[in-house]
Amino acid sequence: MARLRVGLTGGLASGKSTVGRLLAAKPGFLVVDADRLVAELYEPGGEGAAAVAALCGPAYLTPGGGVDKRALAARFFADETLRRRLEAAIHPLVLRRFLALAAAQDGIAVLEATRLVEAGYRDQLDLVVTVEAPEPLRLARAVARGLSEADARARLSAQGDGADRRAASDLVLENDADLAHLEALVDTLAGELLARAGRSA
Repeated sequence: MARLRVGLTGGLASGKSTVGRLLAAKPGFLVVDADRLVAELYEPGGEGAAAVAALCGPAYLTPGGGVDKRALAARFFADETLRRRLEAAIHPLVLRRFLALAAAQDGIAVLEATRLVEAGYRDQLDLVVTVEAPEPLRLARAVARGLSEADARARLSAQGDGADRRAASDLVLENDADLAHLEALVDTLAGELLARAGRSA
């Protein structure tokens, strides 16, 4: 069983996924992407596909029985009531999958999720790390990745200023410089997490 269960979160273009990749490359760390777990749940026969069918109807499944992600996304973002109901159905399934994977891990298990705090995962984790960066820098990074400036601004606005993430987090990584700086931060973070895991063993 994992000696430490860690949540990793952060807003758009904060560098959360880069931190996840850097941690995953270190011995003793298992990093699980919540989006990947959702994709697995949406496969034919998956519990997520069953939840989508129950909430939205079979028209939102492919002929093979998996979730038609394009059709679902079109409705998901247009219907707030449905979005809340679907999230309430899917988030517990994601958490259960992660906890099962963590139970089979002898080191540190990390759940990477943008909406980790909103999903209510906090109470099932030993600590939460958030990756933050100034909004102008996040905007520039998002646009450099291919988002239009209007889309990037809308997503940043919807995610807020990060105050809730910071308040729910035990550790904050300020990713406000270059990759070498972030790598050094992650090295320090990994050392601290390993030390905590050793103390809890």
